Amino acid sequence: MTTTGVHEQQAAKFLARRDRVMANLMKRTGPFHLPRPSTGHFAALAESILYQQLAGAAARAIHGRFVALFDGDLSPEAVLAVPPRKLRAAGLSGRKVASIRDLAAKILDGTVPLHRIGRLADEEVITRLSVVRGIGRWTAEMFLMFQLRRLDVWPVGDYGVRKGYALAYGLRKLPTPKQLEGEGERFRPYRTVAAWYCWQAVREQRKLRQ
Repeated sequence: MTTTGVHEQQAAKFLARRDRVMANLMKRTGPFHLPRPSTGHFAALAESILYQQLAGAAARAIHGRFVALFDGDLSPEAVLAVPPRKLRAAGLSGRKVASIRDLAAKILDGTVPLHRIGRLADEEVITRLSVVRGIGRWTAEMFLMFQLRRLDVWPVGDYGVRKGYALAYGLRKLPTPKQLEGEGERFRPYRTVAAWYCWQAVREQRKLRQ
């Protein structure tokens, strides 16, 4: 097991000792594991923009055509060198073309310091990314969790986390983001682990209904 993997398991054990509901959820759904990033930071952010408000198959097809335009050299410079009409021809909406070009431009002018973003605090990462057209807090939080593998992110605006929390703790109504913010305090400094298990609670319910 890698050092990162050991840290993840230590985080899960810490949470299990602190919260009985989480401990039981862990036993039922398996060990916590964040997948390793499969792409660089820019490619990951571009992909997140492309996938917004699209069904999986359609998003994958458009993303595949987008990546193919760059022949393995997807970079901010390369994106800005491609005429917008070619991006539109690959299936991107006008809004997503504008977003990806804005991301590329803000990386190149230093507004989004992608080369050192891993050294920034979580809220600073969110602040920097949120100035990009088409990137909001949720997208920035997913980047923190799955690209930078930060272990104390609590995406209270995520519907799956809210629903999973309600399922795990037997709540009749979904907690509001503000309520969930307070509930998450007891999971510090490993709120990412708690969020991940909230998602597992939703998956568990789906399996039971099949």
